[in-house]
Amino acid sequence: MVKFKVVSVGCGIIANEWMKNVLSRTDMEIVALVDIRKDSADAMAERYGLTCPTFTDTATAISQTNADVVFDLTIPASHFSVCTTALKLGCSVFSEKPLAASMAEAHEMILQSERSGKSFSVMQNRRYDPNIRAYRNLVHSGTIGKPGYIGADFFIGAHFDGFRAVMDSPLVLDMAIHTFDQARFITDTDPVSVYCHEYNPPGSWYKGNASAICIFEMSDGSVFCYRGSWCAEGVPTSWEASWRVTGERGTAIWDGFTAPYAEIVAPREQKDKFIYEYSRVESDYTWEGNLGHAGCLDEMFAALKEGRPAETDCRDNIKSIEMVLGAVESARTGRKIYLKDFS
Repeated sequence: MVKFKVVSVGCGIIANEWMKNVLSRTDMEIVALVDIRKDSADAMAERYGLTCPTFTDTATAISQTNADVVFDLTIPASHFSVCTTALKLGCSVFSEKPLAASMAEAHEMILQSERSGKSFSVMQNRRYDPNIRAYRNLVHSGTIGKPGYIGADFFIGAHFDGFRAVMDSPLVLDMAIHTFDQARFITDTDPVSVYCHEYNPPGSWYKGNASAICIFEMSDGSVFCYRGSWCAEGVPTSWEASWRVTGERGTAIWDGFTAPYAEIVAPREQKDKFIYEYSRVESDYTWEGNLGHAGCLDEMFAALKEGRPAETDCRDNIKSIEMVLGAVESARTGRKIYLKDFS
């Protein structure tokens, strides 16, 4: 069995999510931990019973361990440095989202991946859920006909401290990537343009804009509308968001918690009715993969072994980060952004 030697870079909160999902794997081992604060790396090693060395420098850790793979679990501003260092030293990279902090960095990281011949994929854990897979199948099966509208609501009162509390655009830059990527996954479409209005509502505990409304035109002509807030107290949506996709013959619904369903025009004569009658359709699609981070890691490692791009390969995922950075640019300038010009 192939056993990959992994250097894990960044020992903050998100690293715990990765550690609890990888330490039971038999196809890899953590050979080093890296953090700019060595005591953080030492503490993580102790927390998980790891006997590997700890470092403050990624290049040194790779060279001293002959690693194959780097986990980039650092803050977004550090992704470019960690990723390009790893790729240049012959390691594949599995990165926390977002892919990069700017489009220029994203393009350069992809170029480095292609030059090195190494894999570079991004954690999009919210694709790995049986309900979103069933919802995608409802949309793609033709049950509701050709989609014209995709709507996602995300309203949660998340009391973060740390870098999110002081970011200029905490919701769009740090969280909306999940929902934007889900929209691409559910509909199998890519963004064409975006108009975004960001704001910070009364009662917000964030320094930057914690709420946003975004309107995307997608590649099939449909419209994706995102409404979100990270400082919305009461009646929270799921972290997976609440979804509505409307097509020619009906609508598919997923509340982010339970199984999705659709309502379609009932198959009987209704031409004289003002409001038609509808029939409910349950999804019969099943998916038995692992959930969340574990599911995405399964796909990343499988792709590496099979020599193919992962589902969340950088060359695909750049379209999701393009939605994020395009939305930020739209909010900054107050205008609609055509993403082919922006990227």
